[in-house]
Amino acid sequence: MSDASDLTNRALGGDRRALARLLTLIENQGAGADEALARLYPQTGGAHVVGVTGAPGCGKSTLVNQIALETRRQGQTVGIVAVDPSSPFSGGALLGDRIRMRDLAGDEGIFIRSMASRGSLGGLARATGDVVKVLDAAGFDVVLVETVGAGQSEVDIAGSAHTTLVVQAPGMGDDIQAIKAGIMEIADIFVVNKADQPGADATVMLLQTMQRLGRDEPRTDRRHHGTRTLAAKTPPAESGWVTPIIQTVSTSGEGIPELVAAVRSHWEYLNCSGLLRAREEARVAREFELLLRERLLRDLLGRVAPGYLEQTVARVAAREVDPYSAVREFIRAGCQEVPA
Repeated sequence: MSDASDLTNRALGGDRRALARLLTLIENQGAGADEALARLYPQTGGAHVVGVTGAPGCGKSTLVNQIALETRRQGQTVGIVAVDPSSPFSGGALLGDRIRMRDLAGDEGIFIRSMASRGSLGGLARATGDVVKVLDAAGFDVVLVETVGAGQSEVDIAGSAHTTLVVQAPGMGDDIQAIKAGIMEIADIFVVNKADQPGADATVMLLQTMQRLGRDEPRTDRRHHGTRTLAAKTPPAESGWVTPIIQTVSTSGEGIPELVAAVRSHWEYLNCSGLLRAREEARVAREFELLLRERLLRDLLGRVAPGYLEQTVARVAAREVDPYSAVREFIRAGCQEVPA
């Protein structure tokens, strides 16, 4: 039995150390990672994946900590994927979220995994989706995915989560810029954190104004942030779900029960309305396209002669060939057999 197969068996059996080692193997794309994921995949589909996004400093980590505690009080198990900024020296996660979530330690119903963003756009590491699948297969009821908080590209979280929480806090800067960035448009639930601070009421009023404006014009689902949109998101009045605005003070726990209740209500709504299947199909389509691109590029690079890529880049940089023609040539070269 391979190491990956053994780790998979033990992780499914509840062995936390094996689960941690399996996640490391998969995140690093080690030997047997694809086989382990293929075996785990039929066991997925039961977890409610909740994305938590917002600008740095809005209190996401403390909020996730409180959501996890309240969810555990209600009898559900919780997996947490905290995508940390990468260390500029080692490339690894800085583990800041684990430091802030120390009071979750020792609870067998909670598992925390910190991941390095490794420069990924959207604040999500490329392997985040695979880590979520493993936690799902391991039987966690709720999987919380906290992003780095990297600005406009944070909308990518919506492609990985069933329910997206967009966290705002008073005094965090240019609210209009946040609206322009599109981050506000992907919220299933708005959270005004640090609601005990001055300006909280103004933040709530701004969000309410945005909602009224949003009802006057059609909205498209930005969960597939690219050239194709695979799932439509109708205006709230037609869809039956009006995005709630929940005020919280994560340091004291104020508003957390109401927030967790809203998260559960959205999960029930997705199941009852049939939108859960539509969002899952959109997520799978997006993931399939990403995997297909990665596999085709890897195979193509493996079929060209050594040094051909570097030579092509040098030719383009020297203006000997335009990049569009170079790509066509590269693909033709990759479709030929590599000389022995």
